[in-house]
Amino acid sequence: MTLNEIKHILPDLNDIQFRLENGQTVPAHFHITEVGQVSKLFIDCGGSIRKEDFIQFQLWSSHDTEHRLKPEKLRDIIALSEQKLNLKDAEIEVEYQAETIGRYGLDFDGGQFILRNKSTACLAEDQCGIPQQKPKITLSELPVKTCTPGSGCC
Repeated sequence: MTLNEIKHILPDLNDIQFRLENGQTVPAHFHITEVGQVSKLFIDCGGSIRKEDFIQFQLWSSHDTEHRLKPEKLRDIIALSEQKLNLKDAEIEVEYQAETIGRYGLDFDGGQFILRNKSTACLAEDQCGIPQQKPKITLSELPVKTCTPGSGCC
């Protein structure tokens, strides 16, 4: 989900709810403690220089269980971030602490924002010696060949 997409969704919401892909909900008294532009400049294992730009929201829950972030307040935070940080539309990554600090993609299911699990990957598999994974098939997917006497297939 991009910043523009979340800005488009917020006006239609009465409250903001987040949950993890596993169904665990983020406590309703969460705060968004940071909105920022993150640029990552790196080199992959194949020697290619890469750059990623994304917008990061940090979710945090405190002992203040009466706190509720309303959609209007989040719109104000985003507007201030755009003004002060000169944010441009980009994918949103959410930083949230469960067992440890996790980084999640963001999606919306029509009622709640979903923190999507992210995973690592080799970006240069063709250059660092990782063999291509052979497709797994079951015997029932193989074409059936019939043999006739004298055809030489048996």
